[in-house]
Amino acid sequence: MVLMVMSSVTGCSNKVMYDNLRLNQRQKCAEEPRSTYVECIERTNKSYEEYERERKEIIKDAETDG
Repeated sequence: MVLMVMSSVTGCSNKVMYDNLRLNQRQKCAEEPRSTYVECIERTNKSYEEYERERKEIIKDAETDG
């Protein structure tokens, strides 16, 4: 039970950190010229779930190659 709660808390804190990073990236996009602003914002549109799925795939691939 404790392990499940700890895992849940860690997952939530990772999502919060990801969301904060994404927010910071979007704020930096505001400093971009108009010509690159939209592209910059689009790079920050990846959901945490999509990011996490891609991250796990990379780790899995690295483990099988290693």
